[in-house]
Amino acid sequence: QAQLVESGGDLVQPGGSLRLSCAASGLSLDYYAIGWFRQAPGKEREGISCINNADGVTYYRDFVKGRFTVSSDNANNTVYLQMDSLKPEDTAVYYCATGAHATIPCRSFDMEYWGRGTQVTVSS
Repeated sequence: QAQLVESGGDLVQPGGSLRLSCAASGLSLDYYAIGWFRQAPGKEREGISCINNADGVTYYRDFVKGRFTVSSDNANNTVYLQMDSLKPEDTAVYYCATGAHATIPCRSFDMEYWGRGTQVTVSS
């Protein structure tokens, strides 16, 4: 059974950096598009970034563009989200997701498999 597991969330000060990992098992991410999403308390889940491993194309929402970088390590079946210049408003539970019909920009309704999330807290 396909499974995604996020890790790397932590408490970090504003301006700091974190790298989130999304490790897959039960499916090869080589030809999938993988999305990163987040949900802050009291807010709806929102998509933030997407990478299509089939062609390497990436996508970012405007509010993370220039600060976040998505990458893929196909040998380890893992996708990463490097987050720099973190702001308090980036505080949320971060999820990765994928699916057979997923494609750029990684819309949530196309996702079949979701991880359980990792908490990112940006606070001084």
